[in-house]
Amino acid sequence: MEIRLVQGSDYYVISPLINDWWNGRKMSDMLPKLFFDHFKNTSFIAEEEGEIIGFLIGFLSQSYSNEAYIHFVGIHPEHRGKGIGRQLYNQFFDVIKQHGRSIIRCVTSPVNKDSIAYHTKMGFEIEQGDSINQDKVLFIKCLT
Repeated sequence: MEIRLVQGSDYYVISPLINDWWNGRKMSDMLPKLFFDHFKNTSFIAEEEGEIIGFLIGFLSQSYSNEAYIHFVGIHPEHRGKGIGRQLYNQFFDVIKQHGRSIIRCVTSPVNKDSIAYHTKMGFEIEQGDSINQDKVLFIKCLT
């Protein structure tokens, strides 16, 4: 397996797959092409034999100089449980440390119990939200 930075053209491969990878949930609208064009230095693709089997789209916060944000992560259903997500997250952690960041934030849906379990296993803590964010589970992780 190889992990590399995203390219704008990866959007055209990943976008048609997203809803299938999420068991038919309509998720592709949450990942427009702008993420593939504007966050190339902090977003990653996992490939095996030329096939995309995972990705992580993240970025450095423009508002908070010590923070970064993971916007979207996906692993091909047939490749889950093989440590691909962990490798993508660790690659992101390494890059944001190089930029002097130590706080990572992300969100997931309350119905996505696997995502909640995965993030807590990866050392993220659930953060208290406000009434506006009650439909999301907010996570925070501090790197030291």
